[in-house]
Amino acid sequence: MTHLISFVTDRFDPAKERPNDINPLPGQAVLLWLRERLRALGYDTTIPATEDWGWYVDTERGGSCYTVGASGAPDSGSDIHWMIQIHKHRSLREKLFGRNKLASNDELSEVVERLVRGEQDFRNFSIEKE
Repeated sequence: MTHLISFVTDRFDPAKERPNDINPLPGQAVLLWLRERLRALGYDTTIPATEDWGWYVDTERGGSCYTVGASGAPDSGSDIHWMIQIHKHRSLREKLFGRNKLASNDELSEVVERLVRGEQDFRNFSIEKE
């Protein structure tokens, strides 16, 4: 299961980001913003790194580990449509026995959603919990 949180904002400028050396997708600025807030809430979060689908950080708190990804793409106008993905790490044993799944009320997902919704210049929210 993956949780997807998308929004539009003018706050992040892809031209000011370090280039993604795998695929030219922005997302570093979103993760730097998110990382700062998660660390203030007690999450241990790595620095953003590149992936072929954008950028990611690994995040952990209370024994739960996640990969949080971000990427941006131009909207139909001049806006950038930003996407945050949340994936929960599970052991092979947990997967085999159907345990520790990313639930619709997962703590990290709810925190990220609250942080995104709390920003006045973020708009056009979409939340998908697949």
